[in-house]
Amino acid sequence: MTNSDYLLKAAIKKVTEKLNEILVEKIEEATNIAQDAPEILKKEFDGLKESIIEEASRMEKAENIQKDEYTKTYQDSKIKKALNEIEDINEQIDLFNKTINNQIK
Repeated sequence: MTNSDYLLKAAIKKVTEKLNEILVEKIEEATNIAQDAPEILKKEFDGLKESIIEEASRMEKAENIQKDEYTKTYQDSKIKKALNEIEDINEQIDLFNKTINNQIK
């Protein structure tokens, strides 16, 4: 074998060793990431679930406030209507009393 043959074989051997070393390193990294992935995903899912629950609670409170305001407005409207009817009745009673008083005189 010539010197160039030895150089070529040595180069192939060293490149192969380096590629194997890099490959093993990357496989170890991928394994570590794969082992950590479920925990990372669980934390992200828990955070998402918590924010969804908070948003649902906020939306429910906002809707309840809106319903309360509607109910109050509706009740106020019914009270106003009843008061107006009472005023009308009082006016009719006053008119009736005046009519009766005029007839008695």
